[in-house]
Amino acid sequence: MNLRPVPRSSVSDHVFGQLRDAIVSGTYAPGDPLPSERELGAVLTVNRHAVREALRRLQQLGLVRVSQGGATRVLDWRVHAGLDLAMSLTQVDEVLPIDTLVRDVLEMRACIGTDAARLCALRADPATRAAVTGAVTGYVGAAPDLDRMDQANIALWRQIVQGSGNTAYLLAFNSLVGGALAVGRVPPQRRTAELLDTAGHRRLAALIADGDGDGAAGQAHTLLTAPVTAATERTRT
Repeated sequence: MNLRPVPRSSVSDHVFGQLRDAIVSGTYAPGDPLPSERELGAVLTVNRHAVREALRRLQQLGLVRVSQGGATRVLDWRVHAGLDLAMSLTQVDEVLPIDTLVRDVLEMRACIGTDAARLCALRADPATRAAVTGAVTGYVGAAPDLDRMDQANIALWRQIVQGSGNTAYLLAFNSLVGGALAVGRVPPQRRTAELLDTAGHRRLAALIADGDGDGAAGQAHTLLTAPVTAATERTRT
């Protein structure tokens, strides 16, 4: 176990982050017992209260099972954890130790965005359709500045996701754009092909305005899978 003493600030956060990453990376396998609170406190040079608080958070995430008076055993996070695992940031720029996580989240983004575009085309009222059209105009006007286009693109997709009428999609979208998912920031340069396809975004807005659900889904899929392909190629190299 390659644990290290932690700073005095946010002690429980640091203990939690180290144990979480040790479990997710496989240092502790499902079924393994964690060291006792006393042992963890000694290795990490923290008090038992900080360790106990970290274990409580790990249990809430579905990473461990704490037995009253017994050992704390590791659970299989692939079975027991939810998206809140990826939202368990404790430090700025913290990233979960999963090599494919950026690609995986981009794939989730593409799936949600594709269906959100379909639903928006089918469900949106005239005011929302007009808002989507206005947002795409603002996005196109930001070209060719990738950073400005990135922000305008977020505003466009917020209109689309809100227009879908799906609260779960909206909450997932908020987590993705708010930086709450511990996957590392995907810079606009990684999404150049998507962001610079202004004609494709205009088509998407027009299909939504026309109420063409299947067409909007297909166009959204084309746009959103471009960075997935790029991320997959980087994973292979």
